[in-house]
Amino acid sequence: MIKKLGLALALAIGLTACGAGEPAATPSARPSDVGVGHVHGLGVDPATGKTYVAGHFGLFTLENGKLVRVGDRDADHMGFTVAGPKTFYASGHPAADDVTAGEPPHLGLIRSTDSGLTWEQVALAGKADFHALQVAGKTAYGYDSQTGQIWRGQGADLEPAARLDLLDLAAGADAPDRLYATTPDGVKVSGDSGKSFEALKGAPLLSFLDVVGKDRLVGVDPGGQVQVSADRGATWQPAGRLPMQAVAFTAVSAERLLAAAMDGTVYESMNGGKDFTTVHQP
Repeated sequence: MIKKLGLALALAIGLTACGAGEPAATPSARPSDVGVGHVHGLGVDPATGKTYVAGHFGLFTLENGKLVRVGDRDADHMGFTVAGPKTFYASGHPAADDVTAGEPPHLGLIRSTDSGLTWEQVALAGKADFHALQVAGKTAYGYDSQTGQIWRGQGADLEPAARLDLLDLAAGADAPDRLYATTPDGVKVSGDSGKSFEALKGAPLLSFLDVVGKDRLVGVDPGGQVQVSADRGATWQPAGRLPMQAVAFTAVSAERLLAAAMDGTVYESMNGGKDFTTVHQP
């Protein structure tokens, strides 16, 4: 029960962090004044090796420990993932003044092919607010926080799959139909592209999870403990521990891990989670 409550708390943080304790995006409080806000996503562009931080007030890149805004968008990127070189997917909400000007309150699925400088609409504009996004090969998965619905497909052809209470989705290009979800009841796995799920037996309770390579899984639990599996989740081994509960986490590779704290601090490990260093301090 304690463990279940731990992930329930993490789910609550992930679902309510947007807007809590930070200024609203209004014409009198533009994002250039308030920074990234709460961090919702992390990633590294394979084309450049640069680290990207997506948050309440837009997308930023990390340069010499400082966050530098990418482009001129200030949308609230509740969901964000790097799909390939210069190719990012995101979701969430437009800036408050854009909604006032007539834009729908939900972005649906959007995509950038120039490392976040510009974005194009892909699917479900005005309808879906994806808080978890994952691209595996040519298949995109998204979790709509408004309905609990998982959507999956290619391009604009997204179809509904299962409904779950979850925080994160994970899948890999080597087995794109095998989808993992972190839930208050433990990690669940689907072998049919998210249509149905079953418990991943023996898996620790995790907040975030990524597939790295063919069989390796890397995740973090609600207490900040990094957990690693080399056999698709059959067995697990603890690695290092973060100094806090993660509000965003990404395994860029088996060795390179990124995590963010509630206060916006960004941590990086270059040895599979054995230890972490601070790469950005607000």
